[in-house]
Amino acid sequence: MSILSCAFYLGDTVQTAQRLLGKYVVRMLDGQALVARITETEAYVGRMDKAAHAYNYRQTARNAAMFGPPGHAYVYMIYGMHHCLNFVTEPEGEPSAVLLRGLEPVYGLDEMARLRFGKTWDALTRTQRRNITNGPGKCCRALAIDRAEHGRPRGGGALCLHFARGRGAAGGDAPALYHAHRQAHRDRLCRGGSQLPVALLAGKRGRINSADF
Repeated sequence: MSILSCAFYLGDTVQTAQRLLGKYVVRMLDGQALVARITETEAYVGRMDKAAHAYNYRQTARNAAMFGPPGHAYVYMIYGMHHCLNFVTEPEGEPSAVLLRGLEPVYGLDEMARLRFGKTWDALTRTQRRNITNGPGKCCRALAIDRAEHGRPRGGGALCLHFARGRGAAGGDAPALYHAHRQAHRDRLCRGGSQLPVALLAGKRGRINSADF
């Protein structure tokens, strides 16, 4: 596998969100690699999306990373307890990003299980395995991602994204389902159309609620 280049993130944010499906997040933690395949993403385009933190180019200390170089990590906290990992997209100065909403654990399963539930992978129930990384906050907890990763470059240090060879939606193996959500609320309805943000899922369909975090 090879690290995604800066050029990967330069294009249209919605298209980048789709192309990220099937790629791998690699998180180095105390010398151990935690690897997970991206299964769900959500695109936020600041110039037009009212749900984006940088809507209408509004810049604050919190969202400044969205205006920075493409491929950098944008990590923020919601509800005072959940971290969310995004990757900045489009040319510098165009505040856009892709949120990682869902992952499939691939390697380092015991450590991810310990971080989420305090026990080994084999000790998890079927429900716990199904829910281990099926929401943005869950993804960050399973990979031990917090604000310390905020603003880091795409291949920098302990966190990077890799090409997946021969698998995933980008390679045509997993179908991407588009969900356009009404902004802001976790109970917003899924419907077709051009509204943003757009969530892209590999191989599953479902509504979003507070339990997804």
